[in-house]
Amino acid sequence: MASKKATDHEREFAKDAIAGLGAHTKVISPKYFYDAAGSELFEQICLTPEYYPTRTELALLAMIAPSLADGIPEAATLVELGSGASEKTRLLLDSAPQISSYVPVDISSDALEQARLRLAVDYERLEILPLVADFTKSLVLPRQTKGAPVVGFFPGSTIGNFEPDEATQLLRKLRLELGDNSQLIVGVDLVKDTSTLLKAYDDASGVTARFNKNLLVRFNRELDADIDLDLFEHRAVWNTAKERIEMHLVSLIDQDVTVAGTTFHFRAGESIHTENSHKFTPASFGSLVHGTGWLVTKAWTSDVQPFGVFRLVADA
Repeated sequence: MASKKATDHEREFAKDAIAGLGAHTKVISPKYFYDAAGSELFEQICLTPEYYPTRTELALLAMIAPSLADGIPEAATLVELGSGASEKTRLLLDSAPQISSYVPVDISSDALEQARLRLAVDYERLEILPLVADFTKSLVLPRQTKGAPVVGFFPGSTIGNFEPDEATQLLRKLRLELGDNSQLIVGVDLVKDTSTLLKAYDDASGVTARFNKNLLVRFNRELDADIDLDLFEHRAVWNTAKERIEMHLVSLIDQDVTVAGTTFHFRAGESIHTENSHKFTPASFGSLVHGTGWLVTKAWTSDVQPFGVFRLVADA
């Protein structure tokens, strides 16, 4: 069974790589950042002095956790989307003992198992129901949660990685999957000065560059590519019109590379667009949510390096 899953994943990776590199503007989904090495590099990014989002959100969640807990029903199921190490989750679990079950959702079975083992030690009464899944696709909650009020948890400003139309489609999908009377707690990075944003995605120690280039490492290892990493450079840019940081891997020369048996030409200066990180204002996030089946009922924002946490409730 494990080998079949690996084969399916490799096929999807190859298909997406060929389609993305063959597009007029070369692109690859940021979900392919997160193999074991990529996940470790992202943890290192979160520790760099320039990368404010993680520590800012953690500080805000710690401050507002009692208020968040006040709105969580008895015997609720907490569903975290893209749970990773489940560190932010502890702030909710500590403040809301009425949460009876926790469904961490992640594409990495290893990350889920490690998080489950750690949480089981500290929360003995909590039913932990890991779900290996891509939350952007069809999501079926474990049968044990049937009938329980559901609270979705979507931290990390991950919603900013999606194009606006993709984000609204995701919110509509989650509204249906989490059900009536559900709510969704969303962490959202807010617009701030350009210098701070650029430094956060291009740290002086080069960890983000290694994280971005790890995609090329994966191409070479998993898709039999012949890419010379030294002929590409990491670049972060602020797109003012779309209010987003973009990450690119830029070819330094004219070159041909082969990935998954297909050859692609790069002009000098041409890039692979690897990630977007949209930044919001409270008003623009409210506009994004409008019409998706959710209502914004409460918003909290940090004073330093502005970041927001929004409580959405299912619109009847």
